[in-house]
Amino acid sequence: MNENIIKIDVAGKILGRVATEIAVKLRGKDRPDYLANRVPTIKVLVAGVRSIHVTGSKLTTKLYYRHSGYPGALTSKTLGERLQKEPENVLKDAVRRMLPSNRLRARYLKNLQFVRE
Repeated sequence: MNENIIKIDVAGKILGRVATEIAVKLRGKDRPDYLANRVPTIKVLVAGVRSIHVTGSKLTTKLYYRHSGYPGALTSKTLGERLQKEPENVLKDAVRRMLPSNRLRARYLKNLQFVRE
């Protein structure tokens, strides 16, 4: 097995805690050869996203907004709606927001992959 592939099963785990763990592994901060200006050659494979757990009443109260740029086109979805239709994107958004907002963010996210169930 290749050492640069990390497999994480997130079934039954809490969304935010898993996103934090994935963000740390994508940046390579848990490795002794960590450098802040380099993207490590690590692929993170995530499985079991459909059965991820969310605490509290976030499923009904947490809202995600989108705007197309046209007047009156602001739409919103709850976390529960997004988890039913696109659970991979929910986790990817959570990880993206935990990464630093610089030029390396997109390169980190390219190393995040999901295993279809």
